[in-house]
Order: sequence, then C-alpha cells, then structure tokens
Amino acid sequence: MRLVELPAPDANALAVSRALVECIRAELRAHGNWMSFARYMELALHAPGLGYYAAGSAKLGPGGDFVTAPELGPLFAQTLAAQVAELVGQTGGAILELGAGSGALAEGLLAELALGAGILPDYFILETSAELRDRQRQRIGSQAIWLDRLPERFRGVVIANEVADALPVHAIAWTRNGIKERGVCENEGELAWSERAAAGAVLDAARAIAGAGSIGSPPPGRYQSEIGLAAQAWIALLAGTLEAGALLAIDYGFAHREYYHPQRSMGTLMCHYRHHAHGEVFVQPGLQDITAHVDFSALADAGARAGLDVLGYATQAQFLVNCGITEVLGRCNAKDAVRYAPRAAEANTLLSPAEMGELFKVLALGRGIDAPLIGFSRGDRVHTL
Repeated sequence: MRLVELPAPDANALAVSRALVECIRAELRAHGNWMSFARYMELALHAPGLGYYAAGSAKLGPGGDFVTAPELGPLFAQTLAAQVAELVGQTGGAILELGAGSGALAEGLLAELALGAGILPDYFILETSAELRDRQRQRIGSQAIWLDRLPERFRGVVIANEVADALPVHAIAWTRNGIKERGVCENEGELAWSERAAAGAVLDAARAIAGAGSIGSPPPGRYQSEIGLAAQAWIALLAGTLEAGALLAIDYGFAHREYYHPQRSMGTLMCHYRHHAHGEVFVQPGLQDITAHVDFSALADAGARAGLDVLGYATQAQFLVNCGITEVLGRCNAKDAVRYAPRAAEANTLLSPAEMGELFKVLALGRGIDAPLIGFSRGDRVHTL
C-alpha cells in the first residue's frame, strides 16, 4: 500500500518500474522468497537498463529528483578548486571524479583551476549512468576523459561527491531476540520487509557495532539501522589504485557514535523522487533514488586497513571556509544585486547548519601526501572518528 503521495510517473517510466519489479520477483522466487536489502538496493539502483542509475530518467536539477551542491551554482566548485590545486601540486597528477552528475562540478573545477592556479590537469570521469554520461559530454565536451573502470594505477585527486550514500547497505535490526538482517520478500503480490537471523560478515559487523556501546548492548527493545559493507569494500578498491594522492569523499553522514546514536533508532534510509523525500523504499522501484547516510568512521577505518592515511575530516561548512569560500563570494560585487543575490543564497545553502553545512562532511584519505591540507587547517574532527 502506498503510504506517500508522489507525482505520478508517465507510462514509459511505469513500464520500466514494472519490469524491474518482475526482475526482483524472479530472483526472490529463485532464492526462497528472500533477498538482503543490500541486494534489493543494488537492483533498484543499478539493474542493467532498469535500475535508477542505469535507466534514462533525469535525476539532477529542477526537473529531476534532487539537487547536489555543484548544481546550486559555481561557488562549490570554485571553492573546492583550492584543495584540488594543492593536491595536484603535491602529486603532479590528475583528477578522477566518480559519479560526475550533470558535469557541473567538472566544468567549474576546470574553469577555476585554469583561471586561479593556471593549471589544467587531465580530468577523468567514471560514470555508471548512461543518461548522466551524455549530459556530462554535452556540458564539458573534450575537457574530460571518460573511463569504464577504475585505472589500475592513479596519481592525483579522486573526488566522490554524494557517491557513498548511494552504495548498497545491509539493513539490520538489533532486537531482544537477537540480531536480524532486514531483507525483502513478496507478500500478497507486493514487495515487503522480511527479517531473518543475521549471519556471516553482516552478523560480525552488527555485533561489533553493538559491542562498541553506541546502541547499547543489548539494545533496549529494538534498534534498526544500516551497515555499509559495500562502501568499505569501495574504499579498499580505491586504495588499491591510488599510488599517491587523496580521495575526497563529500557526503551527508556522521561519525560512528553519532550514526548509531540511541536516538537514531529507525535508521537513515531515504528515498528521493521529484524533490520529494520519504522513507518508502518499495514505492516505484527504479524510479526513485534510495540512499543511506554515510558512516565516516567506517570509511576511515577501511582506508586505514588498506594502507591509506586519514588526512582530514570536517563539516562541509568548515572545509569550504578553510578553502576560501568567503573570498570566492567576494569576487561578486555585492552592489550588483542581480548577480550577488543568487551567489549569497548558494553560500547560505552550502554553509548553514540548517541546510548542508553541518550534515554534509568531507573526509580525506590519501597516500604520500603532506598534511595538514588547506581544507582541514581549522576545525579538523579526525578525533571524533
């Protein structure tokens, strides 16, 4: 039963969603009417030709489902360029952007680097969405090189802006009757939640979280949340390619103790469709984005296990202030209200604690890099990870 009212998709979109549901149902039938939520999320987002990021629907901007920081205007990219220039200067390497959206960040970074630092490094993009790759090519043309897979070796800066939140997560419930993995089944013709005893790596990770005392051990009543095993594996994979340089992971999320805070007992899963945010993960599979907040402590630990240094961790607001966002904003004449007002509004969204400033964080992991980096020169929160 639909519990949220959303804009109605057109007939073609509905057909894609129905085809994806049939694909999910077929897999459920083949596996005893159960799959992990991580597998469901993987199919909903990435099933070839049917998943949210694999099909052709618009995702970003006013006509899409959500807006990221680079889509607000040029200020984010212009400010981030200071940190990117520092890292490119240390490594003499290139830039690799993972999941480049509409190409707005790439366009802004390349323009600012050429203008401010006088450098134009190679810019690589790894993008899984065919629709977004087409938009990127239309926007920046030959200024970038598109990759189909991670390079075996890379020197420079890897940028992942709102990538980790879309990686599949395992859904877990800590209960008086033990640790359960929350999965998906078909019930009376509808996709629905179904729980079974957690096992294997999922159980080990869930026990470690409970043992750390964040949610209590044993938890009072029921506590449910997510574990990003795929994100940890992703960090390890990136570490294997990085000869020298840094990964900048920019996303919404928390350090471990805040992520699994007793008051956050319903988890962080969220869906986005036509700028409507809601928690109904089984509504219109394939047509809506499904995300979970990022456990930055888990990413940092995964990086350390893979031989990377934790170079910094800060709120987006502090990071951007350190990188000179006020100076970048100051280039625009405040007396020119037509031009200045949109930039000031953009800065407010990026910096305000009520908007993106506090919830969004920046984590830097690297190898062969001299710290401290400019983006973490003040307000570094590595001690909280």
